[in-house]
Amino acid sequence: MENMNKMRRALHDTAAYTRAFFRWLLLGGLVGGLGGAIGAVFSKCVALATAAREENTWLLYLLPIGGLLIALLYRLCRVSGVGTNEVFLGVRSEKGVPVLLAPAIFLGTVITHLFGGSAGREGAALQLGGSVASLFGRAFRLNEKDRHILTMCGMSAVFAAVFGTPMGACVFAVEVVFVGRMLSAAMFPCLVSSVTGYGVAKLLGAHAEHFNVRMIPAFDINTLWRVLVVSVAGALVSMLFCWVMHTGAHLFKRLIKNEFVRVFAGGVLIVLLSVLLKTTDYNGGGMHVIERVFNEGIVRPEAFLLKMLFTSITIGAGYKGGEIVPTLFIGATMGGTAALLIGLDPSFGAAVGIAALFCGVTNCPVATILLCVELFGGEGALFYMIAAIVSFLLSGYFSLYSGQEMVFSKLNDEEVHRFGH
Repeated sequence: MENMNKMRRALHDTAAYTRAFFRWLLLGGLVGGLGGAIGAVFSKCVALATAAREENTWLLYLLPIGGLLIALLYRLCRVSGVGTNEVFLGVRSEKGVPVLLAPAIFLGTVITHLFGGSAGREGAALQLGGSVASLFGRAFRLNEKDRHILTMCGMSAVFAAVFGTPMGACVFAVEVVFVGRMLSAAMFPCLVSSVTGYGVAKLLGAHAEHFNVRMIPAFDINTLWRVLVVSVAGALVSMLFCWVMHTGAHLFKRLIKNEFVRVFAGGVLIVLLSVLLKTTDYNGGGMHVIERVFNEGIVRPEAFLLKMLFTSITIGAGYKGGEIVPTLFIGATMGGTAALLIGLDPSFGAAVGIAALFCGVTNCPVATILLCVELFGGEGALFYMIAAIVSFLLSGYFSLYSGQEMVFSKLNDEEVHRFGH
């Protein structure tokens, strides 16, 4: 009798798993397909906006006007104040992500890049993905738990499409909301969405990010201590970056209450700083600066600090985009600078710096390792893993995302349930 009961349970479980497999294959594929298409179009629009600004440098002087357009757009879409933290909240609660957030963040990020605000694309990717997933969740009348998973699917799909990193995108979406607790039930749905989104974006001609690390040293004690130095520096800089970003946003809101005046003033400040420094290296995402470090080994030692300042003003004032491309910029220039000081190849130092910075600000060690393998190749994977985990431990509870929940302590198995700061 007992054997019969075990057999029935086994058959019941097998049927349930099979239904879940095909169900998430369909839902994840649908979200991934739409997310991939949106991500591809979004990436091309950002690239066109960046190219237009580089060819017409006078566009930078219109940044304050662009800020007013963004503030007006968000007011019309009724999503003022809604951002990536609200997407995280959508994974934890019944509150969904507004559908109108998608056109608002899409256009807002393109405007920011067109006129020279310092921002990236990941914030838009996560918010676009969350908005797309909410649309499907309502259409299929999913229950609350399935809507949470679908929101993560949307995040992974557009992230994979925008950056061309499906493995990192899949795990990032699962890992970033709850630090220390990965929802294993979301792994397969997010994998389907990220792979589908990546495939669709690739078919539509989207460009996958990849950087060439020119010289990866042998694993020995001399290399190891240098990697540890860059990793510790990355952890410290990641904490500084998080503090600067949160402090900048807080100061702007406290000093200038009106969102239109705030974004205009922030735009004026970015223009003045760009003119004063006589460079446009810190406008837009700054991918050309990152490529310069990897391809030519050229890096200015103050670059990572100035990028922090420009990004804090841009995002804090109300311009739209993300912090991950600036994180790559800061990690590459900090790591490249440190490498030149301690006798490492700048491109290798930049890769280690990116691993340390990305993990320090997102608290996602597994996603960081996979992302680095996709960005730099697998030859230096052990070094990137060391950098990520050292930075994860030393960066404490700092995070770019105040909506990120730290479920477990980084020191032991104690539950802490703290939010990023």
